[in-house]
Amino acid sequence: MATIPITKRGAEKLKTELHRLKTVDRPGVIAAIAEARAQGDLSENAEYEAAKDRQGFIEGRIQEVESKLSAAQIIDPSALDAGGRVVFGASVELEDAASGERVKYQIVGEDEADIKLGLVNIGSPIARALIGKEEGDSAEVQAPGGVKHFEIVAVSYA
Repeated sequence: MATIPITKRGAEKLKTELHRLKTVDRPGVIAAIAEARAQGDLSENAEYEAAKDRQGFIEGRIQEVESKLSAAQIIDPSALDAGGRVVFGASVELEDAASGERVKYQIVGEDEADIKLGLVNIGSPIARALIGKEEGDSAEVQAPGGVKHFEIVAVSYA
């Protein structure tokens, strides 16, 4: 099985979700199923069907999170020493060559990605264009609105 890169923060989020699924959601849906069963005829019981569907979703998500955690390669960005190169976990400050606008992104795993928070997926076009580059290099990114040119202003590992 291939390893999945994930930051320490991302692994903690997955562990917290797994704990909640097992200790809160699973017992809650089991209670809902028991309550729906107590109402009698299951063949026309919408509450029972909804609870069973919810149980299937919760069990599937538990398996998915456990699988991701077992295949995870946890990377602590603060412990990296990549010599100024952009690598997984690095924070990168970019300047748009056209507008001069500056943005800062951290390259993270797929489960952690949230563009509003500046967290970009390692598989995204911008991350792929930046990996291996250094401060002062320029990167060309194929974005939905066309090709964008960025200059790497700073690379940090925090």
